Amino acid sequence: MAPRALWKGFLKVAELSCAVGLYSAVSKAERISFHMVDRDSGHRLARQFVDEETGREVPREAQVKGYDTGGGTVVLEPDEVASVVPESTRTLAVEGFLACDDIEPLYFDTPYYLGPADKASAPAFALIREAMRTRKVAAIARTVLFRRLRTVLIRPAGTGFTATTLHFDYEVRSATEAFEDVPDVKVDKEMLDLARHIIKTKSGGFDPEDFEDRYEAALTDLVKAKISGRTVRPRKAAPPAKVVSLMDALRRSAGADATGGRGGKTSSKASGKAPAKKSRTSAAKSAPAKASAGKSASAGKAAAKPAAKGRAKGTKAAASPPARRRAS
Repeated sequence: MAPRALWKGFLKVAELSCAVGLYSAVSKAERISFHMVDRDSGHRLARQFVDEETGREVPREAQVKGYDTGGGTVVLEPDEVASVVPESTRTLAVEGFLACDDIEPLYFDTPYYLGPADKASAPAFALIREAMRTRKVAAIARTVLFRRLRTVLIRPAGTGFTATTLHFDYEVRSATEAFEDVPDVKVDKEMLDLARHIIKTKSGGFDPEDFEDRYEAALTDLVKAKISGRTVRPRKAAPPAKVVSLMDALRRSAGADATGGRGGKTSSKASGKAPAKKSRTSAAKSAPAKASAGKSASAGKAAAKPAAKGRAKGTKAAASPPARRRAS
């Protein structure tokens, strides 16, 4: 059974349009979740909003938004906030096309899947998808999603599209600010050669199943232990790492890599073996290659931010223990 669409509207390219639905591409529903409870009674706790000055509980109808001016607070009524919410046309209006890797990944926000909303829309949907796929391009569109105007990057994926909302330019922090204290260091050639060798021996593909969510697995084991009444012993702290010179660390790494690749295993690329078949990463699930900021900024800001290549604008135990979660 197909999932329920989070949003329905129209994908429009010039005068060509089709009805589409937007679906979640990422879910955290399989993660273990907890409630805050009273340690003694096990009863769940309820959150209350109170006046931080008087301690008085504030009823829901009296709760409004406020902006701190530094010398006071400006109160905004619900109808005032609603008046500036952009009007939704429920149309993903494509404003331009660009290469799929033209947008800096820092600008990526939330990924979704985009599919035809009904059978009647399938032919036009397929036409747009295949035209974009053969041209190897992505589309930049804008629409109102969840009460805010969003810029969306649309890319062909399997029999549908991925639709990724993008951060606005003002939301992405300057790389210059982050790296302003990084000294300019001249790298020794021998060290550089060793580092390149290490990178080469560890090169390979990406399979998400290779990367387990160890914290989630440990939480699952902890909950199972508590349910069964087993004692949970705290783990021992790892011994502090020995301080070695940079060259010694490189040589040791290069020596270890001579016996195998990542984690002691020879990578498929280094060994010449075919990479393992990916069971979960289908064409529809795999997002096309990276992408980058489509907005231009002022000369100073553009130098400071990633280059924008594109033009595009103790409770009661459950009856059964939780299943071990898959890495997500």
